[in-house]
Amino acid sequence: MKSFTVRLSEALVAQIEAESRERKLSKSDVVRERLSLAGGPRRRRSAPLDAIADLVGSVDRLPADLSKRKKAYLRTTGYGRKRSR
Repeated sequence: MKSFTVRLSEALVAQIEAESRERKLSKSDVVRERLSLAGGPRRRRSAPLDAIADLVGSVDRLPADLSKRKKAYLRTTGYGRKRSR
């Protein structure tokens, strides 16, 4: 087994030490268990669009050609104009 050095916050170290004492396991065993429960390595999102991909198309009642005519649409809605108080 290889070793790996990590710096953790004081609060996280305190949690791990408390769990280690409570369960009578080594701190390394607690950390290994927590890492394995986390699901292993995660796939990094490749583009910002991936972060909002599930939201695309979720707004109702917008024009079908909004991506081509966004400035005209925003002008008709009054977006960006100063409003009276």
